[in-house]
Amino acid sequence: MVAVSTSESALRTPSLPQGGGFSRKLKAYVALTKPRVIELLLVSTLPTMIFAQRGFPSIGLMVATMVGGAFAAGSAGAFNCYIDRDIDKVMKRTKNRPLVTGEVTPREALVFATLLGIASILILWFGANGLTALLGLGAIFFYVVIYTLILKRRTAQNIVWGGAAGCFPVLIAWAAVRDTVEWPSIVLFMVIFLWTPPHYWPLSMKYGEDYRKAEVPMLGAIAGAKVVSVQVVLYAWAMVACSLLMIPVGGAGWVYSIAAVLSGAWFLWESHSLYNQAQGENVDNKRAMKVFHGSISYLTVLFLALAVDPFVGGPLMAGF
Repeated sequence: MVAVSTSESALRTPSLPQGGGFSRKLKAYVALTKPRVIELLLVSTLPTMIFAQRGFPSIGLMVATMVGGAFAAGSAGAFNCYIDRDIDKVMKRTKNRPLVTGEVTPREALVFATLLGIASILILWFGANGLTALLGLGAIFFYVVIYTLILKRRTAQNIVWGGAAGCFPVLIAWAAVRDTVEWPSIVLFMVIFLWTPPHYWPLSMKYGEDYRKAEVPMLGAIAGAKVVSVQVVLYAWAMVACSLLMIPVGGAGWVYSIAAVLSGAWFLWESHSLYNQAQGENVDNKRAMKVFHGSISYLTVLFLALAVDPFVGGPLMAGF
């Protein structure tokens, strides 16, 4: 395990002015949850529920699953901020996080993360079913312990295996509707698992100096652009191929199929463009960030199509 100081004084920074009171404190707590990450995770949750139901689940179930899933992700994010406050302090990208600025104390962050995690499990348990609650707990454990504590500071493969935490929302969504985990949800899990490296590694290329300063071995920080671009292309191809398995395995129809093919082809083009520039040794941060933002667009299109698919036509290759 990584040795993490729990002393509030170890990383204490001068407190910011207290103007703004409750509103300012509230914003600080929200920032601890990494809301942009939550938004991205929720993009996959509701479409998966709709696809699993082949229609709209009950409003109560949708709300409970979305809120419980958001709380679980927020809890994991807050724990991450608590554990990584030492490296956040030395990275430009994270220097304004609440624990670095002093808006929130380490003790407050730890209590907040714990309460949010407990609330998420209770909401999932009573609002959906026991399996979703266990999966929510698994997602928190995987992100906090496997990724943050064990892998992040030790290996360049941190985001590959640690990124599996971000795949749990599709399992939670499927289990909420069907009270089990089936092959279509596993395929979707693998799509996000394979998507994470080509999503995050281009970002780590841009912030390589930050990660080197913090001594975090992100691939984009310790390997050259040539190596990173090869990995991005390989994972992108595997991701697109996996997404197409929803056609024979998950009973996807023509809406999802067309979206998967077209968005996948576009993202492969962007990935290969990064590769070509990197091999020519003229890649820049702009190109890397284009792949990063493109990965978000790809995943959004894919899951929006997944949500629409049950309402337009039937399965192309298999019933479900």
